[in-house]
Amino acid sequence: MSKGYRSIGLIALAAGGVAIADAATRGAAAQNCSAMRKINIGVSVAPPNAVHTSPHVAKELGFFAKRCIEPNIIQFEGGASATAIAAAAQGSAIVSVSDVAIGRGMKVQQFWGLAPRMPQAYMVSPDVKTAADLKGKKLSATGGGVGGFNWRMGREILRTAGLTVDDAHFISAATAGRLPGLIAGQIDGVALHPEDVYLAKKQKPALNVLVQLADLMPNYMFNAYGASLDWIARDRALLRDTAAAMIEANRAMFRDKAKVVPIIEKATDKPRNAVEYAIDVLTKNCIWSINTGFDPARTQWSIDNSAENGDLEKDRKPTVEQVANIQLAKEAVEAAGGPVTIGNCKD
Repeated sequence: MSKGYRSIGLIALAAGGVAIADAATRGAAAQNCSAMRKINIGVSVAPPNAVHTSPHVAKELGFFAKRCIEPNIIQFEGGASATAIAAAAQGSAIVSVSDVAIGRGMKVQQFWGLAPRMPQAYMVSPDVKTAADLKGKKLSATGGGVGGFNWRMGREILRTAGLTVDDAHFISAATAGRLPGLIAGQIDGVALHPEDVYLAKKQKPALNVLVQLADLMPNYMFNAYGASLDWIARDRALLRDTAAAMIEANRAMFRDKAKVVPIIEKATDKPRNAVEYAIDVLTKNCIWSINTGFDPARTQWSIDNSAENGDLEKDRKPTVEQVANIQLAKEAVEAAGGPVTIGNCKD
């Protein structure tokens, strides 16, 4: 056992019996590994939001190690960024993959739904009370620019008032600039994760939550990890076990808040009270998956929505089976001990 794992074991001893058992499991598993399997795991934001921290939690709690996996967590500037797309297409990392990318010809496939539902609220400047007030305003296009997540969400909100993207000014910036840009008045509307909603209201109470995105688009598939088709064919077991480790991490975030808060606090570089608020929102609203994270109806709706909006050519829409490898996700759930239900959460 390595010096690092001995240190973890000593800390666990002080924390109590459950932690001791966890440390013992990690150590025993690590000793049985003839070789560690390496994998690059992408997260869609730098630094990650709370919802994206499943790889960090899985790593710190030993869920990767006990499966002989050595993860390298890579931060991207948005799931639709050029570097993230290239990593997915080249098979150099697993990243968040959309139906749009697959429909446009990327030879990739989703294999586990990290977070089926959108966690963000669309926050706006104090003078914006309705979607119609966004006309002529500066809206965020972080996370990929035109075609990226914030741009698409802004477009959806404008549509509720009969407006188009030409009726507002979309501003591209680094994802880390979303909250500071809103606070400083550089933008008038942006999709913010729960921890940033908390911080935004604390720093500038006059800011408004215009809509919860999950209420605006309840059937939208938010975030699913994908890999290249070649990778799935070549090393299905590694992808299965990687997803299984993160499934265990997600379940831990529902069941043991105290244990995961320090990990998420460190990964996100956000204050503890904001992280605790975010975890409550994410677990209460079943944002994180605890099983496959997939629902064929949700995937189909997302594909149809992308086609209706012109993000995909209607006569070249991918099928649900082309977008999501639900069978591989089911194998990961079985490797994590089988399906569970936590509260009202079942995905």
